[in-house]
Amino acid sequence: MTTLKEFEDALREQGMHMALAILEKLRERDRGKRSAAPARRIAGRKMTPELARRILELHATTEMTQQEIAFELGVNQGRVNEVIKRGKWLEDDPTSPEAVARDKAKARMKDEGGRNRLSRSAASEKRPKRKPVPQAQLNLGDL
Repeated sequence: MTTLKEFEDALREQGMHMALAILEKLRERDRGKRSAAPARRIAGRKMTPELARRILELHATTEMTQQEIAFELGVNQGRVNEVIKRGKWLEDDPTSPEAVARDKAKARMKDEGGRNRLSRSAASEKRPKRKPVPQAQLNLGDL
């Protein structure tokens, strides 16, 4: 499968300047319709109940998409979805499932930083060895 860049280069080599001009006009039209930059990963802010309430407010009062809300507030689109669909992070409760999961993840990260994990070779030594499976072979006489 060719890329758009390769397609453009082929058009340029063939001297198809009208096709290139049409392609550029289509690009400009599509750029004008975009509301958020594509493929832009946002290192999210910490989710708080206030931020969750702001997400719900924007979702209810505007026609913004989840991606647009995420871009506006500087959070991950997945977090916006969790707030809207499941009501997560609306309470500042340290025993909520989100807070418990966050604390467990932080503890795991802290623990892994201090100890060495098994190397792949050491881990593979603990696994039982598999017996090789004989491969079937088809001869011309079999047909």
